[in-house]
Amino acid sequence: MNATLLQQNVLLDRSPEHVRVVFESPCPVLSSAVFNGGWTTADAVLNLKVPKRPPSPDAPLDPPEKTLAGYCIRNGWQGVTVGMMTAASMNSLRIAHERIHAFATAVLVTSGLSNPLRAGDPAPRQTLDTAAAAAGTINTIIVTSAAMTPAAMVEAVMIAAEAKAAALQSSGVRSRVSGAIATGTGTDAVALACGKGIPQLRYCGKHTLFGETLARLVIQATTTSIAWESPKGRSAF
Repeated sequence: MNATLLQQNVLLDRSPEHVRVVFESPCPVLSSAVFNGGWTTADAVLNLKVPKRPPSPDAPLDPPEKTLAGYCIRNGWQGVTVGMMTAASMNSLRIAHERIHAFATAVLVTSGLSNPLRAGDPAPRQTLDTAAAAAGTINTIIVTSAAMTPAAMVEAVMIAAEAKAAALQSSGVRSRVSGAIATGTGTDAVALACGKGIPQLRYCGKHTLFGETLARLVIQATTTSIAWESPKGRSAF
């Protein structure tokens, strides 16, 4: 594993194919990930690069759960992995981190902007629940050493979504459907991993120092990641 220390007891393993955050011991994770998503206790969070299109029309892509599970097995990774995927380059990874009193928090973002949309745009699939291909996607991983209540974790994910939308607004990214300012892409995912123990943070809103700092970190990581997506940005890296 080609890993570096992200924060105490948390390793960052990255390659051209993936970004993986590995915990020394299993952590609570709340996510919208397609693999082991929802509320769980996990050993790692994986962001996997996959092809934007099938190799041929006669060879459709495997279901995302199968792709992610197979990748973990081939690499010999044990334990529970929360997995998301994207067609975006892993070179778009940007990391923002800060210590808030005794708590270390890091935000990792990869981005692709081939599929920007605004919340409320007409859906391309008029069904209630249909999986979408991993096209241009903004994937966000948040790791904090702070222990949080489940309600605070939900609030943190909400703050992260608002901050991502703010970054897109400031960057002038527009929906490919409506032309209005985009609030994300059609396939974004987010995962929040927090610490364990007591005391636990009960709140993570805009009136809290933790919520303020988290929002700033998400805005910073998202803004610098999507800047890489522009031709000017790519030429700078």
